[in-house]
Amino acid sequence: MTAPAAPARTPVPASIWILLSVVFVNLAGFALILPLLPFFAQSLDAAAWQVTIMFSAYSVGQFFAEPFWGRLSDRIGRKPVLIATTLANVAGYLALVFAPTIWWAVGIRFFTGLGAGNISTIQGYVADVTPPAERAGRMGLLGAAFGMGFVLGPAIGGLLSRDDMGPAGYHPPLYAAAAMAALAGLGVILFVKESRARSAPDAPRQRFLAGLREARDHKVISRVLLVTFVYMAAFAGMESTFGLWAGEEFGWGAREVGLNFAVVGVVAAITQALIVGRLGRRFGEARVVAFGVLLFGASLFLQTVHHQQWLIPVLTGVGVFGQALAMPSISALISRSASPDKQGQMLGLNMAAGSASRMLGPIAAGALYSAFGAEVPFIVGALLVIPAALMAINAGRVFRREQAREAG
Repeated sequence: MTAPAAPARTPVPASIWILLSVVFVNLAGFALILPLLPFFAQSLDAAAWQVTIMFSAYSVGQFFAEPFWGRLSDRIGRKPVLIATTLANVAGYLALVFAPTIWWAVGIRFFTGLGAGNISTIQGYVADVTPPAERAGRMGLLGAAFGMGFVLGPAIGGLLSRDDMGPAGYHPPLYAAAAMAALAGLGVILFVKESRARSAPDAPRQRFLAGLREARDHKVISRVLLVTFVYMAAFAGMESTFGLWAGEEFGWGAREVGLNFAVVGVVAAITQALIVGRLGRRFGEARVVAFGVLLFGASLFLQTVHHQQWLIPVLTGVGVFGQALAMPSISALISRSASPDKQGQMLGLNMAAGSASRMLGPIAAGALYSAFGAEVPFIVGALLVIPAALMAINAGRVFRREQAREAG
């Protein structure tokens, strides 16, 4: 049977290209400090379990913030929320410079997470101006901007950091991250046009995690939220312990970890810009999600069975390739399943599910690391992606059945 011809693709609006450049700058600042955080925490005499708590603190804040900001952007527009959240990043990076103890750093990361949960708002903006059939590709472009930010960010962070200077050696990357976030905020103010009209002033205001019951009852979105929760727990566990594992196994420091993530970030950028949209249109978003999370799990397992430093970036690249396939496809599937006036809300719930995983995943990984060894969080993460892939396939079946019912 001959496959039906794909519909003609519409040009990418200029507003999206502007937003992508803002996302790139903002994510470069964010990614700049991520590989350094374990070493920054250790410079404050933090134990492994405290390092992972610092990672989780940001996600605790995001858990509360993402649904709020996503819902608020549905009501008042995307642009005001983007301005507020990017400027919150500036304050968070600068405050971390002056953290005197690990617990101050934990608190600052929590409040930064509260202010900076804007990913669902950005995804909502893209969904506002994109036809449903092209959302996987456009979400892929958004992911590519994220990926390129992760290419530049870790490289700058690794080059600016000085492991031999204690906490002060990590101040220059934090200043650089604050400057990049400020530049992103300025870009939003000057160049990003609003994509959504304000709701009526007397429109009812919904509570925290509003829409959760609706998402739970939705046959597709409920399954996809579970995929996000389970898969992101595996990813967050790896992310929070990777620097500790690489340091223990191979003697790596902040510079090597940062440059490793910079190199493999190229893989994510290329995948999301050129590949994920095409695969989504050909095979469906759910199948792409399942394949991506399984590939990520395989990379985690393989990291535990080799003893060659040159394989670290190769296998990390394989895992990042899988993640780069999965994340935009999850967002596209949710946006195609949600009604237009619920885009930000449902994408916000998806980010909240991811944030909940980022709370629990690093804490569990830290406990496993301390109790059983450096490789155990990787092995457990590899096992977690199996049920996530099965749920993604099931969600795809339900989505296709719902689409056929609506068409008929």
